[in-house]
Amino acid sequence: MTASVLTCNLGFHSLPSFRCRRRRLLPQSLLPTTPASPFRQSSTLPSFPSAPHKPFPAGLTPTSNHGRRSLIPVVRASASASAAPAAAPAPWQGAALKPLAASIATGVILWLVPAPSGVSRNAWQLLAIFLATIVGIITQPLPLGAVALMGLGASVLTKTLTFAAAFSAFGDPIPWLIALAFFFARGFIKTGLGNRVAYQFVSLFGSSSLGLGYSLVFSEALLAPAIPSVSARAGGIFLPLVKALCTACGSNVGDGTENRLGSWLMLTCFQTSVISSSMFLTAMAANPLSANLTQNTINQTIGWTDWAVAAFVPGLVSLVVVPLLLYLIYPPTVKSSPDAPKLAREKLQKMGSMTKNEFIMAGTLLLTVGLWVFGGTLNVDAVTAAILGLSVLLITGVVTWKECLAESVAWDTLTWFAALIAMAGYLNKYGLISWFSQTVVKFVGGLGLSWQLSFGILVLLYFYSHYLFASGAAHIGAMFTAFLSVASALGTPPLFAAMVLSFLSNLMGGLTHYGIGSAPVFYGANYVPLPKWWGYGFIVSVVNIIIWLGIGGFWWKTIGLW
Repeated sequence: MTASVLTCNLGFHSLPSFRCRRRRLLPQSLLPTTPASPFRQSSTLPSFPSAPHKPFPAGLTPTSNHGRRSLIPVVRASASASAAPAAAPAPWQGAALKPLAASIATGVILWLVPAPSGVSRNAWQLLAIFLATIVGIITQPLPLGAVALMGLGASVLTKTLTFAAAFSAFGDPIPWLIALAFFFARGFIKTGLGNRVAYQFVSLFGSSSLGLGYSLVFSEALLAPAIPSVSARAGGIFLPLVKALCTACGSNVGDGTENRLGSWLMLTCFQTSVISSSMFLTAMAANPLSANLTQNTINQTIGWTDWAVAAFVPGLVSLVVVPLLLYLIYPPTVKSSPDAPKLAREKLQKMGSMTKNEFIMAGTLLLTVGLWVFGGTLNVDAVTAAILGLSVLLITGVVTWKECLAESVAWDTLTWFAALIAMAGYLNKYGLISWFSQTVVKFVGGLGLSWQLSFGILVLLYFYSHYLFASGAAHIGAMFTAFLSVASALGTPPLFAAMVLSFLSNLMGGLTHYGIGSAPVFYGANYVPLPKWWGYGFIVSVVNIIIWLGIGGFWWKTIGLW
């Protein structure tokens, strides 16, 4: 029995077409049918035993037509499918337009304002670009690194800076030390050593969040006189530990649990690292510069003991008050956990003995910290010691280079911090900072006030001008001598003025997320939003000034400093 042509009837012209060639149909006995086959047997044809076959493609339904076997491809499209809405457009991946407009407007307006007398055009243009970049960093139309890179690009495009000048700070050791700190943190957490140390801390102090915070604060203060780099101290030792503690307590970035513990703990550790840096001559790399400038300006020496004795009382009060203040105004949601020490001890038992990689990580950390402590004697700086430590971790496989490349926060921080250092540095080189200092000096000197009030005004101007600086050393180098000279000329006891300006040169680093080496380290952990970082930074700065000039003033009177 034969059959003739099969006709093709596709329901939608948009579907791929195909041709049905005329062929001879096989006898029914050779047609591949099964009991489950979609074929319907014609009443005019006898049934034969079915043979195994491959199922027809979806949408092809064999039917009979006037005694002839037909395979008619049927396209079933439901009404709902045909009326399905178009796919939602992809979300905008570019800059947030309003913050971007605010940043650009800031720069353009200042650019168009005539430069004051005594300020070069290049300096004024760079100030416009710098402030536009700062506004962009605050409002974040793009990630911080992108905003800072655009700022550098604008400075090169307008011929305000050469390319070499704009990117000069990428050779500065501080941004690299901060980036290396994130790589150390990766190894600290990856090996499990971070969790082990964190659980040990929780087992001892973890019954309350406040107790845990104070244990970290005073641990950092004890290390401060031995490690003369706040960046190394914060990034190489305490950032990995604090991140591990946050994770162990269920406070992670990006899942809504940041405020459980991490936000308060990160901000507390940062603000107290600024305080501990102000307490010892060897606690911050720029402190010896203050002592040196004091010697050159007023011919008086600030020794290690002189510094420590003068700073001890106000520093200790600040270390106690600031964590408690932040606990009240920016509290963790978990304040008490009486079962935490017991649970931490159970976790430690489950972890068992230390692994090989934990031993390597611990040994590398001890080696690096040892070089930070004795680096001056061995002529090894902090960033070289950190590179040596990272090299050990890479060689042993504790950390891989691919993991370092994936540490996007480290590279982003390196980019924006280096960019700000470069722009702030050239504001000083172009003479803008010296012009500002001289203007302030003339203004305060012409008020005819007592030395106490005059010095108070100088202190506030010196402190809050740090918004323009991305480095404590740069601020000290640019303004310390001028302000000390004016304060002495107005009747302020010279050594008293020098000590106060030296202490404030550390405390002012708490204002922003770029003002001191520990700032980008803790901010880069992403537990605290930028507006809150700046807002609480300002509040803490007011409290620190009250403590250091109030309680500190009485203490300095007692020890005969004024």
